[in-house]
Amino acid sequence: MTRPQAPDVATQRWRAGAWEEAGDRLAAEEPLQLIIDGRPLSIVMRTPGHDLELALGLLWAERVLTSPSDVISASISAESGEAEERLDLRLDLLESNQVELRLKPGRGRLPERSFLQSSACGVCGATTLESLALDFEPLPAGPRFDPALLPGLAERLRAEQRLFDQTGGLHAAGLFTADGELVTLREDIGRHNAVDKVVGRALLDGLLPASRHVLAVSGRGGYEIIQKAVAAGIPLVAAVGAPSSLAVATARRFNLTLVGFLREGRFNVYSAPERLRG
Repeated sequence: MTRPQAPDVATQRWRAGAWEEAGDRLAAEEPLQLIIDGRPLSIVMRTPGHDLELALGLLWAERVLTSPSDVISASISAESGEAEERLDLRLDLLESNQVELRLKPGRGRLPERSFLQSSACGVCGATTLESLALDFEPLPAGPRFDPALLPGLAERLRAEQRLFDQTGGLHAAGLFTADGELVTLREDIGRHNAVDKVVGRALLDGLLPASRHVLAVSGRGGYEIIQKAVAAGIPLVAAVGAPSSLAVATARRFNLTLVGFLREGRFNVYSAPERLRG
């Protein structure tokens, strides 16, 4: 299967008072067109690779999909390298950088308009806290997690970031069990894309709702990350960086345990601390 790319580029480097020729590796960023039932819906800026997962995760978070059976068939680009992701889906090959899904009539909603998703944010402004409450109930109480487990997740996440080591420009999201076992890790130039890929993989594997798992993300814990975790039924999100005010408000509204500044054996808990034992 094709993996995300890190293109090479020639650069000029200034070091120690002199110029020198140098090579660098860049985080790949390309558009992916998402087509629903023959109608263009979205253009997503992402790092190529795991495009079917990305499409499924995005549509799950937006409630376009509410069950794996909502997808009748999927056609994906040859260059995306997802032809092996067959499972229960019939996959045909289309031209590059497209994913087309045929959906069952009567499934979840369709967005009222097409949208552009950049690599800097999710579907910005498309889902507010109030409209999110119309789609999802607060997460149920439990399960409990060992707080000593969490710092190790950040270390594991960083250790698995192969493309970040090459480019310094990719985010990562990892789904872990309550015992700290890594289930899925994805890298992307957009942190929300990485989460969509993780959720899409969980959907394909029949793991949703992921009610006994932890989502760890590099960088900050923004609102779009929390929204996607709520949609996936994930009760605990651990971010290496800081959370935003809207992320904290959303986590508290939906009873999601939000951890920030996860590093060096410490972290802050911003909501639902009762899930962390002791």
